[in-house]
Amino acid sequence: MLFGDSGKILVGEWRTHDEPMQVISGAMGKEKVYFEAPPSSQVPAEMDRFIDWFNETQPAGEKLLQKAPIRSAIAHLYFETIHPFEDGNGRIGRTIAEKALSQGIGRPVLLSLSEAMESNKKAYYDALKAGQQSNEITKWIHYFMDTILHSQEKAGKQIDFTLRKVKFFDRHEDRLSERQKKVINRMLDEGPDGFEGGMNASKYKGITRVSKATATRDIQQLVKTGAFVRHGKAGGRSTSYRVNL
Repeated sequence: MLFGDSGKILVGEWRTHDEPMQVISGAMGKEKVYFEAPPSSQVPAEMDRFIDWFNETQPAGEKLLQKAPIRSAIAHLYFETIHPFEDGNGRIGRTIAEKALSQGIGRPVLLSLSEAMESNKKAYYDALKAGQQSNEITKWIHYFMDTILHSQEKAGKQIDFTLRKVKFFDRHEDRLSERQKKVINRMLDEGPDGFEGGMNASKYKGITRVSKATATRDIQQLVKTGAFVRHGKAGGRSTSYRVNL
């Protein structure tokens, strides 16, 4: 489902090639193999063991929440170490980790481990590399716990932002022109971190294709109704505005 029919890889099938499945880093000609997965011939048996382990360790009882993050970390590392597919092992492994967390809390998790890992790939690969080179995986567990916490914090900000966005339009939608809605939606598309540099007449003009005088007038109206507030230094070209959520 994730890959469709690419025609280049065996989608949803264990890898079968005879060549080693290696993770390589470094410049061309100076490559360094820092991990080699089990041979393709061992993948079916290793995946049977992994699936048995995953099912047998599904948490139950009073210590669900305490066990879930550690099991999630081990599940991801375990799966990535087998590396059973020709491609897509990372995204499937992250999905497995979120599945393990969801089992631990009894509902789907409202966070994205993928996003957190993708935001700092170097830290992820460094931690994964260390975890795959020894049975001592404490550092990997610590990395994974930090990633879960980061994901939770980011998800909390996104949920709060979404609620404030809905309430904003409840307050102002009837007083906004189509031009103003277009600009505000463009600003809000940037998410909780906000529209970089704030909005000014020049940016407004570029988004809506109106004159600078019309852009300035629209912005002044938004300030008057409380939809916009001044952002940063005031005066001249440096004056900018943000959405008043």
